[in-house]
Amino acid sequence: MTDRPTRTATTGTLEPAPEAGPSRVEVGFICPQGHHFDLVFSCQAELPTTWDCARCGRVATRADGTPPPPPPVDTALTHWDRLLQRRSLEELEQLLSQRLAELRQEL
Repeated sequence: MTDRPTRTATTGTLEPAPEAGPSRVEVGFICPQGHHFDLVFSCQAELPTTWDCARCGRVATRADGTPPPPPPVDTALTHWDRLLQRRSLEELEQLLSQRLAELRQEL
């Protein structure tokens, strides 16, 4: 970089030219349609393994062969699982016996 000052557009004052900025790394991506593009990231950033292609919108993977992370496993909880998160089996047995006793008294 040069040591000459640069003029800013907003204030019209002179300020020193910026020093060497943070290091950058260029990462290549290829989408399933064969579109290749490069993106620049900071060396301090966590580099993504996938990126949406700007041309076709499909998910592009890294050109260096870094595999994408596995998709998260969706563990759907049943009503019984959610109930067991809130109450213990002993509490459920006690509630059941109370409710059965109330129903028997009504008959």
